[in-house]
Formats: sequence, structure tokens, C-alpha cells
Amino acid sequence: MNTEILEGKKHIHFVGAGGSGIFPLEQILLGMGYELSGSDNNETETLDLIRSLGSKIYMGHRAENIRGADLVVYSSAIMKDNPELAAARKVGIPTLERKDLLGLVTRWYKNAICFAGTHGKTTSTSMAAQILHEWGDDFGCVIGGKLKAIGGGSGRAGSSDNMVCEADEYVDTFLKLSPDISVILNIDADHMEYFKTMDNLIASFRRFAENATRGVIYNGGDKNTCEAVKDIPAEKKISFGWGEECDYHPVITGRSGLETKFDVIYKGDVIMKTAIHVPGRHNVLNALAAIAAMRLTGVPDEIIERGISSFRGAMRRFEKITDACGVTVCDDYAHHPAEISATLGAAKEMGFKRIIAVHQPFTYSRTKRLLKEFASALSLADEAVITEIMGSREINTYGVCAADLAAITPNCTLTPTFPECVDYLKGHVKEGDLVITLGCGDIYKVAKSLAAELEKRGAR
Repeated sequence: MNTEILEGKKHIHFVGAGGSGIFPLEQILLGMGYELSGSDNNETETLDLIRSLGSKIYMGHRAENIRGADLVVYSSAIMKDNPELAAARKVGIPTLERKDLLGLVTRWYKNAICFAGTHGKTTSTSMAAQILHEWGDDFGCVIGGKLKAIGGGSGRAGSSDNMVCEADEYVDTFLKLSPDISVILNIDADHMEYFKTMDNLIASFRRFAENATRGVIYNGGDKNTCEAVKDIPAEKKISFGWGEECDYHPVITGRSGLETKFDVIYKGDVIMKTAIHVPGRHNVLNALAAIAAMRLTGVPDEIIERGISSFRGAMRRFEKITDACGVTVCDDYAHHPAEISATLGAAKEMGFKRIIAVHQPFTYSRTKRLLKEFASALSLADEAVITEIMGSREINTYGVCAADLAAITPNCTLTPTFPECVDYLKGHVKEGDLVITLGCGDIYKVAKSLAAELEKRGAR
């Protein structure tokens, strides 16, 4: 990639401006003084935020939207025949895929800490950002979710040497990055329409680990992760996990509501007593990965402990939307069966009378390939409600629909549209229920709409 591609550019246009991967880059570039514009097909809270920061946003993709742009940036979700990309090619405006721009950004920092893994990337990256914020470091970051500690955003330029970055394996995006510290949380079967085999997936994570200049922090209890890093020199590797054989392992000392207290053991010694305030054992491991990365960065232990214990979750990660009429409404980004299982498993420990899981499947290929696994994960809830599949970057050549999933999921109701879903839920929920929306699309809109309906009911 041409690292000088931003030189002389003033106006950058983003195709798909509301995407979770695009938004932090927009924030970084706006902070650096670039003029931005962008386009998308659906109004979202993210688009409202990026407008408030000064970007001009168009609804719909049209050739005239790129007028005045010096560079057009697009994500892998954008079709190659997109009219804005076609117009840019026609008039000679350079185009750049989002992952290439992200790779360039990581090269601006002397200590880029890149968190990869099938599950937990956003939470662990956010925890690391919270710690750096507590330290007073003017760090850079690219996070897949919004973090209150940095003003509800997901990206910032910063002026220090440190950057924390979510490293997505989809279409080998993370191989464009330049990590000084590579963190691998876990490796599970996902995006197999691209990787085809587990061997290919593990090989990509191996290359990601090999790209680290300072160190590789990895889940020593995850078989696929251990396979990926087996040839990394021992002096560059730091392991974390539940087992005492790992360099870092936790000992849980107490649980209460959303809080889990635990000791951090490093090579046999207790180095820290801390607590997380996001539910689930999986989040203890996410915290452990962030702790290991921050210690390697040089952050003092007392600052790390303070940052971890003050973290209250990234937005869309078991985010509480409301408690109204005795009903708790939460939203979570979980969109893979393993993530849904972890989230619902954590919810079941919290004492609700019923758990109602509301799921929007994302992409036809994943839904088709993991149909039984999704049904099994959703069966952990007392009831499941399923909306139609969000196809995103795909055309439905797989012959799958949400009804196929609903048919094999116990205690399941199919509500294809969001209005139908909200209408069903507001007439069905009872005091003591937890309603949790699950998915990486726009299912959060159901949580927000239901919350508004319940709050109006409570006011009456």
C-alpha cells in the first residue's frame, strides 16, 4: 500500500459511513482536520454522531455524492459495482479499502496493540483503552464499539506512542495491520465462506502473530490459538488462560450481580486483586488479555487495576437500555452461536424470572452453515424471538430464511419485521423478565423501541 496516499488530500468520502469499522477512522481523520463526507442506506445513531462531528452524510449511494472528494474509502461490505466507486474510477479519484487505511493508521504509532480473536475483540480492546484513559495517556484507538470513557466514540487519533486496535480477521483485514503487540483471544469457526477450512483460518492468525514486533499475547487454553502460535519464539510469547500453566491466570474470589472479583496470578504470584463489572466468565479472560497487554506496554499495576474495575462495558456489549415496568431491556452484539451461548449463560446467572432472547441473524452464509448451532444457543433462553436475516454484503444464494431457524429453535416466535417484533414483545413481557437483543446488525433498534414503549407505559 502507498503510505503517502493521504498526502495532499483534504476531502475524504466514505462509502458506508455508518459502519462500525468505518466510524472510528472517520473520528480519527476528523480529529486531524480532514473534511469528510459519506453515504449510507439507513439512518443510525452512528450517522447522527458523525454528522455532529462535522461530516456531511448522504442517504443512498449516488455518483454525485463524491463531488469534491480527493479520496474515496470503502469497506469490504460494499459491492464492487457501487455507483460511488464506479464514479470515482471514472473520474480518476483514488479509492482505498477500509482495511488498507486502518493498516496505515497502525503504522503511525510506535506501540500498536492489536486485539484479534473470533470473540471478545471489542470488549478487550475497550478494557485496554479504559486503562490507558485512567493512566492519562493520549492514546490512539480503533474500537468496534462505542466507549463512554472517550466520549461515546470508537476512534481517536491521540498524540502518544500507544494505540489499541481491534483486529478483525474477516477477509484477512488484520494482516494489513502493523502490530507491535499481537493479542489472540480465541479462534473459532467463523467467516468460513471466506476461509473455507479451519487450517486456512489458523494460518491467517499465525501470520497475524508473526507480524508482531514486540510480543504475542495468546489464550493458552484455546487449542486453535496454541496451534497458531506454536512456532513463535518462546521469548516473544505470553500466555493467559484458566490453567495454572499459563503465564497469567485468574482465580475468581466472588460474584455479585454484574460484578466478578478475581485475583490475577502471574507466574505463580498474585500481582493484582481486581473486579470486572460486565457479566460472564468469558469477560474475565478478556480482562486478563488486556491486563497482560497493558503490563507489557509499561502501565503500572495500580493503574491497570483501577482501569479494569472502572470499566462498565462498551456500548452494545450486554448494554442495559432500560428498567421499566419491572422489565429489564439489554442489547448485545453477539452474532455467533458461541457468543450467544456465552451471553445467555451469563444472563442465566443473574436471577431474572424469564430470559427472552431476540435475535437478528446476520448474513445468509453464516445462518445456513450454523443453523443448528444457533438454535442450540438460543435454546438457553426461556423464549426466543427471531427477526428476518440481515444479508448485509451477501445475496441470498443459500436458500435460507429466518423461518428455517425459528422452526428448529425451542419456544420460538418468528416476527420478520422490527415493528412486528416490538408489538409482540410489548404485549408479551412480564415483570421480572430480561429482554436481550442479540446481533451485529441493527437489532438494537428493537431494544430502543421496546424501551421507549415500556417507559411510556410506566409514565402512564
